Amino acid sequence: MSQWRSEQATSYQWPESEFQCAVQVLQQHGLGHIIEEWFLENIQQDLRHRVAPQFWSSFDDKKLKTDEEKLKSCEKNEHLKSGDRLYEAVDYLHSVTMQTIPCIDRLEALRLQEESYGPPVSSKRILNIIITYYKAIIFFTVPHCFLACVERFYSEAFRVFQHSSSEDPDGEEDSPTCNGCGEDTDNCKCSTIMEKFHNVNRKLDEIGVLERISGTAVTSIVHHQIEQNIESTCKGNFEHSYIEALEKWLDTKVLGWLNIVYASSRSSSGPESISAFRDRLLHFLYETYAKTLIDQLFNIIIEFPESEPAIADLNICLEKTDFRTHLVTSLRAALESRLLHPGVNTADILTAYISAIRSLRALDPAGVILELVCEPVRKYLRSRDDTVRCIVSSLTDEGSNELLDELVKAQPLLLDEGLTSDDDTDDWQTWMPDPVDADPSSTSKSRRASDIISMLVNIYGSKELFVNEYRTLLADRILTHFNYDIERELRYLELLKLRFGETQLHYSEVMLKDVADSKRINSRIAEENEQLGVKENIDVNAMILSAQFWPAFREEKITLPEEMQHSLECFTKRFEALKGNRTLNWKPHLGLVNIDIELKDQVFSFSVSPVHAAIIMQFQNQDKWTVDELSTVLEMPASALRRKITYWQSQGLLKEEVPDMFMLVEEHKGHSQDVMIPDEDETESAMASAQEQREEELQVFWTYIVGMLTNLDCLPLERIHSMLRMFAMQGPSAGECSIHELKGFLDTKVKEQKLIYSGGVYRLSKST
Repeated sequence: MSQWRSEQATSYQWPESEFQCAVQVLQQHGLGHIIEEWFLENIQQDLRHRVAPQFWSSFDDKKLKTDEEKLKSCEKNEHLKSGDRLYEAVDYLHSVTMQTIPCIDRLEALRLQEESYGPPVSSKRILNIIITYYKAIIFFTVPHCFLACVERFYSEAFRVFQHSSSEDPDGEEDSPTCNGCGEDTDNCKCSTIMEKFHNVNRKLDEIGVLERISGTAVTSIVHHQIEQNIESTCKGNFEHSYIEALEKWLDTKVLGWLNIVYASSRSSSGPESISAFRDRLLHFLYETYAKTLIDQLFNIIIEFPESEPAIADLNICLEKTDFRTHLVTSLRAALESRLLHPGVNTADILTAYISAIRSLRALDPAGVILELVCEPVRKYLRSRDDTVRCIVSSLTDEGSNELLDELVKAQPLLLDEGLTSDDDTDDWQTWMPDPVDADPSSTSKSRRASDIISMLVNIYGSKELFVNEYRTLLADRILTHFNYDIERELRYLELLKLRFGETQLHYSEVMLKDVADSKRINSRIAEENEQLGVKENIDVNAMILSAQFWPAFREEKITLPEEMQHSLECFTKRFEALKGNRTLNWKPHLGLVNIDIELKDQVFSFSVSPVHAAIIMQFQNQDKWTVDELSTVLEMPASALRRKITYWQSQGLLKEEVPDMFMLVEEHKGHSQDVMIPDEDETESAMASAQEQREEELQVFWTYIVGMLTNLDCLPLERIHSMLRMFAMQGPSAGECSIHELKGFLDTKVKEQKLIYSGGVYRLSKST
């Protein structure tokens, strides 16, 4: 037995005479069946003590480290490459396997001669047992260096295959190196690499361990190639759809290579296995592409509608993957980090929000993703003071924009509270249930039917805020530009009436009527003056406004020069004669004055506010004025005077000789570069600020509160608030007042000693 084992250890061959003699002895004693057991036992021992150590010696860590160092100094030494190591090791294992074939055939022939010793031996069964020994003894534990070597070998083969199967392989003729093997073009090794690749796959398949050795590496390589291809092809490109191109690339490049590896494999189901693998790879491709798009979704939204193909691709990916939750979480985080902070203008936030509405509606027509993702945006916009003004400005600004386009569509405004049921669905046959992540507290129709303007209004849940802001902007435009041409404003008003209703916009309609009436009255008074031969030093065109229909004006104290005041009084008398029992209450700080200034041989024309005109006109009387003197004459605060006078300094007409002393510059040399005009002077609004308007509204409430407490002696906060809602908070000009705001206002009055608070109720103080 020991002599056979020695022979087996070298070549699996032994003398025929000894073999026949041994077989006859065993058969005579009824022990012929142990020949197979004896053979397999010796195979195990040989694999364990000789084959396995010899095979793994090619992948010794120290040897590989030494070889890697050699490769750095001599990269073209082909013998030292890891692919060659794998090739040599596989070739050795294959040769060992082939040496067992004659023995297996002899065992099979022996069993055929003596059927009485048991069923015939199947060579295929014994070979499968040997393959199992390979997996259990040689490949039971696989070192990392071997896996790395296998992965490098298959990666190189995939790169060469991709290069050789490219549609334009001749396009790299001018390149000094081959993109497949990385060698010089004149010394290309692609054919050698592919030949070794085919040989390794064939030999691994013949010994039955192809999938055991290559499976992990092939899967890792294919996944990496899919990720790399999506990264290089699709990232940052939103104007084209890539789903079809990616699927084609997967079928031609990836599956073409997998077919080379596994299609002829005898240890797998061949084409059926490749088909099943394709389904898994296709799902991985969709997942990878979906993650790439989701990571860039903020940019895709900003670039919509140019990025609509990317949205369509993402929609397909979401149908095939379970990434909705990841999308919502990722996009919410992107919006909060990149959009919802003080460094971004409100107008930019609104633009991004509108793009999000349009793009996410295309992605999810049910509106569930939009509802989940944009809730932080709506909450943040509610916290900004200028949100309503920005929305209304976009609705009525000249030029084309998304909100104006939505307004022109003239769809009646729908608020969330008006859509309470889904029972009125137009076509029940096309009805689709909401996704499982939909908010059950909101109706499906409210999410699907609301347009952009409706969603912006629903940020606050009330149309009144927007209507009041529109009135303020309309009044500001009219009084700032002082223009009687209201054709454009009438068009916008009619469009807004379709959205918000005529009742809400009645006050705005009266405002535009005031402008038209003012134009007519000015013409009438000018005709009468011409008929009577009256010629005023200053021609006056007035904007005659119905005070109760207009928002609060910005207040500013000023006494105009006598000649300006005289012209206004003359206009008032003409108006009273024309209108009977009506008169005019002038706002002297508002309006526009066309003034000509003569300095020696020069004449300069300006269009300025009445306050600026009043300041420069005082320099007709004397060339020098101190701030205190001019402030006394004009009866305006010195701080406001200093701010206004900088305009004339910037024009080079006034200069400050000493602090608070200004003199007229007779020799005008152009604009002064040494004086900065405050920004608010250039674009100062004619209307009161929101804070000023709020203070005025609260003062109106104060009158009601005093009347309540006078009649009822004392009242708790809740009762005061409910009575104010009933009597004082009615009509478009009356603002809302929350109970917390009212409490702050009443506490202020307590500090001013106008109210007394005790026992949870408010009373008037004796001084009040």
